[in-house]
Amino acid sequence: MYSSSPPRPLRVLVADDDDEMRASVTATLQADGCSTVEARDGQELLDLLCNALDEANLRPDVIVADVKMPGLSGLGVLAALQRTRWELPVVLITALTDESIHTVATRLGAVGILRKPFDPDDLTTAVRNATAIRELRACR
Repeated sequence: MYSSSPPRPLRVLVADDDDEMRASVTATLQADGCSTVEARDGQELLDLLCNALDEANLRPDVIVADVKMPGLSGLGVLAALQRTRWELPVVLITALTDESIHTVATRLGAVGILRKPFDPDDLTTAVRNATAIRELRACR
């Protein structure tokens, strides 16, 4: 008799220096069935990604990162991913209203940008869309 295992939950790496925002994003994604790992800033995010290189079960499917974090910003994370050619979809979240941020983020490869405060449904949709984009890129 054939039995298939249920699909694994999406793995999302969430990076934000604001504890409350990070917890809110994580709770929203977990309520949507995602598995999450949290980082307090861009450098911790990159460290987690480096550790995940050797362990397939730790690799995230999507990154959700704040644009403005101390040390390494969300834009800095995008630039680092671009330099290493790691094609991982990134959704940025920001309270900044400067449209040039959106232009730079898109140029660096962000697949979505949400302005804080955002609706939880918009976050889950952005993460699902980012995953679909990743799958399309893999088919090329």
